Amino acid sequence: MPRDHSAAEYLPDRISLTTLRDAVQRCRGCDLYKEATQAIFGEGLKRSHIMMVGEQPGDQEDRHGKPFIGPAGAELNRSLDEAGIDRDEVFVTNAVKHFKWEPRGKRRLHKKPSSKELAACRPWLEAELSVVMPTFLVALGATAAKALYGNDFRVTKQRGKLFETQWAPKCMGTLHPSSILRSPDSQSRRAAREAFVEDLRVLAEAMAAS
Repeated sequence: MPRDHSAAEYLPDRISLTTLRDAVQRCRGCDLYKEATQAIFGEGLKRSHIMMVGEQPGDQEDRHGKPFIGPAGAELNRSLDEAGIDRDEVFVTNAVKHFKWEPRGKRRLHKKPSSKELAACRPWLEAELSVVMPTFLVALGATAAKALYGNDFRVTKQRGKLFETQWAPKCMGTLHPSSILRSPDSQSRRAAREAFVEDLRVLAEAMAAS
């Protein structure tokens, strides 16, 4: 991989959440840093039992420096509460650490990261996984699932099912909460939320049994 397309050289010598969070601000592994306000690292307790990985930070996250604090984050918090999962037990992060966007009037709209950008940012995600060592790993949306489980994983067909990977003994893929917000009407939004919460309940039941 070309020198300007990997974050590996920006990883700190000593790996911890603190050193990673500081070092990621200096990352130039791809060009996304040029238009982003800052890099958004994961947040949560070291050794959290659950790690949830989304695609990338959004507009609010980019402005305020924290993951999952915008509308999708509020939807995630609500759904976790409905499923009976303590939000404080969850480490949240993204497969890509900088906000990729395109202008639409005065708004900055999400733009899907490319495969090269996902690959460039992968060292940060792997480093987070090596520190947190979650028991339960959840990919939120197709992009995160691709980053974690490979190109063959299909959220639409395999969502809500637990399986083992090199990253964690119990892994899952499900919707990204932002997809609920994009539902065209209240009825479809309610159905999408119920399906998302049902996936999270599978996770809650597995946690209770472990």
